[in-house]
Amino acid sequence: MPQLTDDSATDDSATDAPECAVDPGTGTWMTPEEYGASRAAVWTAAVVLVTDTDGRILVQSVDYRAERMLPGGAVDAGEAPSAAAARELREELGVDGHYPRGLAVDWIPADTPGFPPAMRFPGEVLHVYDGGTWTPERIDGVRLPAQEITGIHFAEPADLPALMDPGDARRALSALRARINGSGAAFLEDGRPTAPTALDRLGVLRTRRVPQRGAWHDGPVPAQLPVRDVSGWLFAPDGRVLLLIARATGAVHLPPPAAALCAGPVPLGHRSGEEGAHARVAARLTGLPPAADPAYARLLATPEQVRELSDWGPAGEAELAAVLAARARFHLPAAARTPLAELPEEGVRW
Repeated sequence: MPQLTDDSATDDSATDAPECAVDPGTGTWMTPEEYGASRAAVWTAAVVLVTDTDGRILVQSVDYRAERMLPGGAVDAGEAPSAAAARELREELGVDGHYPRGLAVDWIPADTPGFPPAMRFPGEVLHVYDGGTWTPERIDGVRLPAQEITGIHFAEPADLPALMDPGDARRALSALRARINGSGAAFLEDGRPTAPTALDRLGVLRTRRVPQRGAWHDGPVPAQLPVRDVSGWLFAPDGRVLLLIARATGAVHLPPPAAALCAGPVPLGHRSGEEGAHARVAARLTGLPPAADPAYARLLATPEQVRELSDWGPAGEAELAAVLAARARFHLPAAARTPLAELPEEGVRW
């Protein structure tokens, strides 16, 4: 930062200065007016990312543009961004709330397409706050204003690019990944993380999640019910579980038990489907062999993170409860939420 000088200072003040003193006329000294004029001026805005219990994102339709948007808007002069987020949701959706947790801060450049030249768009710093997961009862309490907001919709994350402006969609997906990672706010430039996490690099949630919405049943699959597939909740010693992510699509899968070196898989439960049962087992991971299929990345995630990345419907909570009970039976710790970590291709042993 340049030094500031006062135009009213006289030469007399410098008579006793040492010979090495910087000459304000030739150094980096600036008047307050010059310094103020040198600073970049940008707009500031705040939006809120809200999901429903199925992990879909709330977007709203407005009467002044075709694309859908996250709820929120401009920060008023002298207003804190978090206060603006709360005010905007109250004005746009009739919902009172407090949103202190930031998910992302995005810098939007001045040359972003879509702004009319007459607007003289100077660029924008946009804050994304976490609005949490809304229950059906809270969603029923939404009250739209007489104008501006014409409707709300909960969208599958992968559908956002088709519904929103490209930059808005990138920002919303980045913010959602930051929420799942649980490591604090992501710093973005035009919706792209400056320090991408594994979820960002693999493009998780860019394709539609595979729905498994059948009812959850604890215990083994009944003998009369055909088994369509078997996947495993495979626990590392720290309480996290193994997760596979397809590099080509970003799709998330629980692995089959044979995909890892595991000890004593036990039946956990199953989901009933039209073509049979989707069976789940639980086991301890003793290690991972070298990666056999380069098409998949292998990551460790908390059970809660796996739930948030999956489309399991209301029964997902029952499955998660069974998984946490199995972890307790294995005498494993409850893993802290940390960014999903990709495991080395050469494998690992514990």
